[in-house]
Amino acid sequence: MARDYILHKVRTALGRGAGQPPEEVPPARIAIPQIDFESRVRTFFARIEELSGKTYRAESPEDARDYVARITCGKSAVASNAPILAECWITGLSGVRCGFRGEPELREACSTAEFGITGADYALADTGSIVMLSSAEEARMVSLLPPVHIAIVGKAKLLTGLDELFTVLPDPASQTSSMVMITGPSRTADIEQFLIRGVHGPGEIHVVLV
Repeated sequence: MARDYILHKVRTALGRGAGQPPEEVPPARIAIPQIDFESRVRTFFARIEELSGKTYRAESPEDARDYVARITCGKSAVASNAPILAECWITGLSGVRCGFRGEPELREACSTAEFGITGADYALADTGSIVMLSSAEEARMVSLLPPVHIAIVGKAKLLTGLDELFTVLPDPASQTSSMVMITGPSRTADIEQFLIRGVHGPGEIHVVLV
């Protein structure tokens, strides 16, 4: 009886009677703003920095490699097999481990590394988010386990926002088992409203736009 009463109240609130089929779902309303590239970059970097993330605009693949080399110098780092890392010669940097033979070896490396270096499939200017699709080349552990995450993004992947993302990638599930949007360093707050970084992921993030 309680179930029937609850469903009756729901139908009444929606203006429907018992047995009446629901209306068709309206078409998605997608609006992609026309924003020039330089404005996208400024907004993207500003949003990341507002959340205490770090940004760097590399003028070339070599510049991106040199930036990564500077901040990882003398420390341990693990890199994914993302093509953009090879294009920037980051996978060949001294002290950067990559090309793992299996998941146990990768897990061990990620659990002890100080830096995790990945590519990013897309970046969203309006929220300062990077979008990562899990794949054989881009294992999720590299961006989640080390305390510092470095993401390398090609400028062609910088989109205006979520609407444009779902225009270029309308069915993510057909391409990946996991799509993650990362917006700034990991942060969480308990019931007493104390904000803590790095509990559920890296507490520091560097986004390099090439």
